[in-house]
Amino acid sequence: MSTPAPGSRAIAANALRNAGLIDRDATMRDVSDKPGGRKGTSKIRSHRPRPIDALTGKDQASSSRLLASRLSHAGPSDPLSIRGAARPTTVGRVRRNALSTGSSGGSSSSGGIAVKVAQRTKVVDQWREFVKSRWNPEARFLNLESMLDDAIVKKYNLTPPGLGGGSARDAAVIFKLASELKPEVQTLSLANNKLSGTHLSYLSKYLPKLANLSLQGNNLRTWKDLEYISARKDKLVHLRELILLGNPVRDLEFKNGRAEKYKIEMLRRFTALEVLDQEAITQISFDVPQPSSAPVQKPNATTFPCEMGPSFITGVDGALVSNFLVRFFNTFDTSRSLLVSAYDPSATFSFSANTQIPARARIEGLHSSPAYPNQRKLEWGPWLNGGQGGSRNLSRISLGMEKMVKSLHVGSEEAMKAMLDLPGTRHDISGPPEKFVLDAFPVPLGTQTGLMIIVHGQFTEVPSEGIRSFDRTFILAPAPEGSRAKQEGWEVMILSDQWVIRGLSSHEAWRPGPMLVQAEPQSKVSRQAPRQQQAAFNLSQLPAEQHSMLASLPEVQRNLVLQVIPRTGLNVKFSVDCLTGNGWDLERAIANFNEVKTTLGGDAFL
Repeated sequence: MSTPAPGSRAIAANALRNAGLIDRDATMRDVSDKPGGRKGTSKIRSHRPRPIDALTGKDQASSSRLLASRLSHAGPSDPLSIRGAARPTTVGRVRRNALSTGSSGGSSSSGGIAVKVAQRTKVVDQWREFVKSRWNPEARFLNLESMLDDAIVKKYNLTPPGLGGGSARDAAVIFKLASELKPEVQTLSLANNKLSGTHLSYLSKYLPKLANLSLQGNNLRTWKDLEYISARKDKLVHLRELILLGNPVRDLEFKNGRAEKYKIEMLRRFTALEVLDQEAITQISFDVPQPSSAPVQKPNATTFPCEMGPSFITGVDGALVSNFLVRFFNTFDTSRSLLVSAYDPSATFSFSANTQIPARARIEGLHSSPAYPNQRKLEWGPWLNGGQGGSRNLSRISLGMEKMVKSLHVGSEEAMKAMLDLPGTRHDISGPPEKFVLDAFPVPLGTQTGLMIIVHGQFTEVPSEGIRSFDRTFILAPAPEGSRAKQEGWEVMILSDQWVIRGLSSHEAWRPGPMLVQAEPQSKVSRQAPRQQQAAFNLSQLPAEQHSMLASLPEVQRNLVLQVIPRTGLNVKFSVDCLTGNGWDLERAIANFNEVKTTLGGDAFL
């Protein structure tokens, strides 16, 4: 036996590796090799044939045919050109030798390639025939339900995904063919195919503008299966209707009494949904403004188009609102547990902590100002984790439905337990009235009428003595005769109490007047300064008896009086009389003053 020329073995080995006929880390052996020890397996790669090869009987492919077939097909990015993407039968894969034992030449090799290409085209055409038979162009509806039972699928012995044993690549072939339909597919039904999540991995690639999708009767088992089509992953962002009836992921949630959690999770994943499982989803709608022929004055560069108004109280006696708030906050600060009688037995209470420093406060440096030396002593931990369930900031809750339920306290006793587990507070309701602002107005409560009160202000946290801002919203109803609230002297009882605790921000945000959107020119500020100083001077020059009269008023009424004085010039006594005669309705009192001001004597004015 002749000895191979030096280097010829390496050249031959490289050629076989480049052709893909042996592994990159394998060495080529000849008959002179004596490996010794345990006999190793051959390093020559035995390529897996496609099922189409089994049909044509060409299981013994030559090395040249294997190489040529590799070069003749596109890369793996296109499912139509990937080996095994569309299989006409479920015949198992057959092992074959990498090198042909026959003596076929170049003509037979090229003939084999042509047969394979023709066979592949034939299978794709069969799937195309199936897709077109299920297409309704008028309704833009593609019905791919129960594919395994279709006459065309049976006729050609095709392998549909899911029940038919087809893979995600097989599904991708169908989706790509669907993407070629005109007009674009708007509604797609894949019901009753037992598809898993992976079968849907190419759906958003080929049909990204789907508006309606039915996956009823499939095998989607976990939330992860839905990530393949979730809008949260920038997939199917136009989806308006989705049906998941008959899927384990839905059935399990309903079986365990978590139907509401299921809906919430679905809306988180598919933010544009309008119909879920054949039920409309409640939408928040807004009135569309109608065009007007009246000229609209454009705002200037520094102010908002409308001004900030003062506290707004309408449709209710201002004294009732004032009495409730004064008693509530005083009791909340000093004897919080006594408030249990003010809450309806089925009342709800929740609180949320907003830890972000407001932009206005950051610009003004409130949290590092020497005027507020105790701000650095404040800690958010007791607010985030206290209160028998923690902060209910729904935009930041990451623990799902359990956290949402635990942080909503239902019943007066549970509400009180939560409040008692929060830090102490001190609301300076007898201090400067401009530090608080409120709105109060009637709201419907079934067949009855209730009252909504929204309070914005600040409180001192005890014992750190740092200051926080807050928003608190109450829904109130008249206390029924014989109720615990009525027996304790409450005219109204609390049905709902929502409390937001924030970082300190200036009360200038709700100061009545123009709302600035950027700094005003310095010249304008300087012109306004004397007027503001004069207004402050006039207020400080009130006689002592008028100061005493102001101090004796509840905070809400005192705030209204201080708004009447600069607008009318009336002194405290006549301002109180004017408001009292008009039911403590500020605008009605001003209108009444304008009607009778010429009849008033000089003693009514400052």
